Amino acid sequence: MKITVIGRHMTVGEDQKEMVARKLAKFDKFFGTDAEAYVTFAYKRKLEIIEISITYNGILFRSEEEAPTFRDALDEAVESLERQIRKNKTRLEKRLRPAAFDYVDADDIHEEDEGAFEIRTKTFPFKPMPPEEAIMQMNLLGHQFFVFANSEDNDTTCVVYRRKDGAYGLLMPE
Repeated sequence: MKITVIGRHMTVGEDQKEMVARKLAKFDKFFGTDAEAYVTFAYKRKLEIIEISITYNGILFRSEEEAPTFRDALDEAVESLERQIRKNKTRLEKRLRPAAFDYVDADDIHEEDEGAFEIRTKTFPFKPMPPEEAIMQMNLLGHQFFVFANSEDNDTTCVVYRRKDGAYGLLMPE
């Protein structure tokens, strides 16, 4: 797995990079060598935050955790990713590495004037998929909505979202 470590408003030390590589090595049994992991270190108030995004075969796994120390946040993020993978085990078996279960984002921040707000831009692979797979991707990412090309409807751009009552919705253009 190729690991990219990013520090937002900070410098990430070699010991932290080694700790990340050691912790993410447990995912080698689920993914092949072409998997990519992006690990972002950041501070927010008095908490330390780690965001991990792993991309493999067009599937994105993501976890973001806050804790008093980076070590605790990393442990929680790795556990969260492992739970996601195990929870969706049957759906993912076909897409992950054979015998896996015997299991970015690139961020650009554009700043304008002092009084302006920050816009966080994310890019992701945009491929045709059925709504069920889009719901799975949305749940893996931990988001409330997901934009995708609907393979069941001439690759039209659609949005699936989680409703307040726990059900899912699908927005389609006319």
